[in-house]
Amino acid sequence: MTGKKEGKMAVIYPFRGIRYNLEVVGDLSAVVTQPYDRIGPKEEEEYKKRSPYNIVRVIGGKVPPEDDAEYQRRAETFRKWLAEGVLVQDPEPGIYAYWQKFTWDGKEYVRKGFVALIDLKESGVKAHERTLKGPKEDRLKLLRATEANFGHIFLLYRDPSLKASNAISDAVSGKDPEMRATDDFGNEHLLWQITDPAVIEAAKETLRPLQAYIADGHHRFETAKIFMEECFQRGWTPVPPESFTSRMVTLVNTEEPGLVIRPIHRIVHSLSDFDYRTFLKALEGDFQVEQLRSLEEARERLATGLGKEHVFVFYSGGRFHAAALKEEEAIERLVPGEKPLEWKRLDVSILHAAVFEKLLGIDTEALVKQTNVDYTPYAEKVVEAVDQGKAQLGVLLNPTRVKDVLAVADAGERMPQKSTDFYPKLLTGLVAMKMKIRKG
Repeated sequence: MTGKKEGKMAVIYPFRGIRYNLEVVGDLSAVVTQPYDRIGPKEEEEYKKRSPYNIVRVIGGKVPPEDDAEYQRRAETFRKWLAEGVLVQDPEPGIYAYWQKFTWDGKEYVRKGFVALIDLKESGVKAHERTLKGPKEDRLKLLRATEANFGHIFLLYRDPSLKASNAISDAVSGKDPEMRATDDFGNEHLLWQITDPAVIEAAKETLRPLQAYIADGHHRFETAKIFMEECFQRGWTPVPPESFTSRMVTLVNTEEPGLVIRPIHRIVHSLSDFDYRTFLKALEGDFQVEQLRSLEEARERLATGLGKEHVFVFYSGGRFHAAALKEEEAIERLVPGEKPLEWKRLDVSILHAAVFEKLLGIDTEALVKQTNVDYTPYAEKVVEAVDQGKAQLGVLLNPTRVKDVLAVADAGERMPQKSTDFYPKLLTGLVAMKMKIRKG
């Protein structure tokens, strides 16, 4: 591998995508899915019931099959659908405008991105999450069997000029989307193919000098690089652009107003000895604590502090209390260790070190095992869990800002557990990429 992969560069290509034949499958919403890691056994069965052509029959879910032969069966299904015209490859290469219309926290958004291939050898792509061995092995087995990309890698890039964004928006303005699906949460997903050379060149030129960052899809991206190395070791030759040296990605400009990260609130339970009054007293050493009257006031207090201070809202015994860090200088003391300051300044880092570990005895190992903490983006569910006696303490916090995710990645570090929830997820099944490989 060349040293270029660490530098600022995102080399992208148009490609001949593979899409569902709507005349065969009917409603696109019945054949697309959430990303594989959001598909448990229950969801997998539900997707299979929706259509004999649902893409889950190829990608599977987050629980790997017990029999490795299942990967070959999935690959055979994929090849059969191609042969029978259930899936059809576009005749011309292009990039694909991918818009998502959704509502979060009472506001309507449109997240605008585009799908292309990224060169795995030449591009610099920074990660912000740690990956696990199991999911990578599972996705690698599927990749070996199918030699295709189905799920997206969600990449971010920074372009205040909006050059690519505007060119792509203009290209699809006034045109009905070629693919339209509604996901399990009521969000609308729209896709257009763009073959105009001028628009494609604008996108390529925009990305070429820029750094790309992974928002979602860390396991699949690392798997793609592992597979590329395997192919080279076997003496195989790529036939670009649709080959093992590229990966299908969806790119979203950080300047887009529709780029939403949801908060990940904490639900604390199973503590052997917890007293809310004692806990609040202990907080007063480093935090300014104030009582709030309602969930609505709690939301307002968090919104006021976003980006200005490190503030959390705790809930127990029917009472809300805000706790704001008194001094920024205290972070180095409260969050010990050799992590960069960009990482230590994260609200999640401060919460885990200064509150969970120091005051509640919930250390990193307990967080990984999820022995005491559950997670949800919905504040109402936090309150409900405490009120129903399923939890002892609820913790509401602000969402991690995009700029902070990028700063941690630029510092060469990975985010703490459960720090980001980019919403909505990118659907699998809107477009795919089949590789061409010369194996002789």
